Amino acid sequence: MPASIRRRLVLLILASIALVWTVALVSSYRHAAHELQEWEDARLVEFARFLVVLSPADLAALAKTHIDARDEFDIQHANAKDDDDSLPRDILLQVRDADGRILASSPELASLQGWQVQTPATPGLRTMTLGGKPWHTFTLHDTASGRTVRVLEPANTRSDLATGAARRISRPIAFALPVLAILVWFSIGHSLAPLKMLSNAIRTRDVSKLEPIEMGPTPAEVRPLVDAINQLLARLALSIERERAFTSDAAHELKTPLAAIKVQAQVALSAPNTASQQLAMRRVVQGVDRSAHLAEQLLLLARLDEHDKLPTAPVRLETLARNAIAAKEPAARRKDIHVALIDSEPCEVVAEPLLMGILLDNLIDNAIKYGEAGGRVEVAIRRESEAVQLTVRDNGPGVSAEDRARLTDRFFRCKDTRASGSGLGLSIVARIVEYFGAQLTFDTGIGGAGLSAEIVFPAAAVAPARVTSAAET
Repeated sequence: MPASIRRRLVLLILASIALVWTVALVSSYRHAAHELQEWEDARLVEFARFLVVLSPADLAALAKTHIDARDEFDIQHANAKDDDDSLPRDILLQVRDADGRILASSPELASLQGWQVQTPATPGLRTMTLGGKPWHTFTLHDTASGRTVRVLEPANTRSDLATGAARRISRPIAFALPVLAILVWFSIGHSLAPLKMLSNAIRTRDVSKLEPIEMGPTPAEVRPLVDAINQLLARLALSIERERAFTSDAAHELKTPLAAIKVQAQVALSAPNTASQQLAMRRVVQGVDRSAHLAEQLLLLARLDEHDKLPTAPVRLETLARNAIAAKEPAARRKDIHVALIDSEPCEVVAEPLLMGILLDNLIDNAIKYGEAGGRVEVAIRRESEAVQLTVRDNGPGVSAEDRARLTDRFFRCKDTRASGSGLGLSIVARIVEYFGAQLTFDTGIGGAGLSAEIVFPAAAVAPARVTSAAET
């Protein structure tokens, strides 16, 4: 059975109330018992002082009288079930003169063997056992008359009043708890109603409807949940829109080389001689290579969009840069572009080696592809404070400020460009940079011309510097 917030809250609230009530009841009982004990003790003291001034004849008469501590109590209600002080509360007394002779004594003391109990030397309140039962006693020594007065009261009935007070307090609580449980149940249900409305709104919503959920006035505790769901719906709508645009653009980009391959294949089939057929077939191979390269880039973007993190390790940027420059040497030689690694420092970043190689390959390939014949491409790696900065710049025609803001958009190509490409290179670079928590910015290139791509890896992604040996350099 699934856990219920409503049931849990009701149980917690009722348990808390019952605990507080129990503590209050115990505290009230103890306080009432303490106050009652002080009152009873004060009554014993006053009764002992009263006995000091009585004559021997009055003392003897009083000792034979049945003295009930409940003299102020209405005797006709003594047997009522609800009375708090219905048990016997007989007070016994014993008075001795200065020589220790008994002037007066309650007859019950004989059966309780109270004659043999020695009178304490110091006056005060005590508890003693007579006849197997506890008794509260008070002893008073009167210096003027020399009398010693002792009064006794049963201790086992002193808690009647406190118990009755506790019973009177607990009785309404016992009746109020079920009523309170019902009220708490409905109150919590009413308070949780917005959650039920929200769940119904989500459950009945069509899968294609990603507009924000509108519920009108909602409690402050529910509003963050509604806002979070609306933000999730907004991100989901944006993601679906991007996927649709990506699919449309990918289909368009693949359509062009496939159409060219088809045309060249038809030319090869109808070519009148072998030379024309070979030329057409070479162009078919070039179209296939271009389509394969585009498919690889699309697969790489899909891989980067996955949520699972790839394994990382310390990677030496200058080694990857030299490898990327060597791989692009044929393309640079065809355009007479000089590619060089300058301002290189032995820096390592924590990343995935293959993705970092693709990042450098795309940056250098983009600089060569859109650079001017006879130009230069420079790659610089240096440490800036605790960060590492990677820069690839050229002295080509450059990019306008308007187009520079869209360089990382997928399938975006500048209007005046004449070089072939898919428009995915810098988009892949931006995605890799984002994947590893770095920052990518564009600026002017060498001598204020061309384009410069600068990537800064934060301190968290930079591997600790190490001492390189001669073999490594």
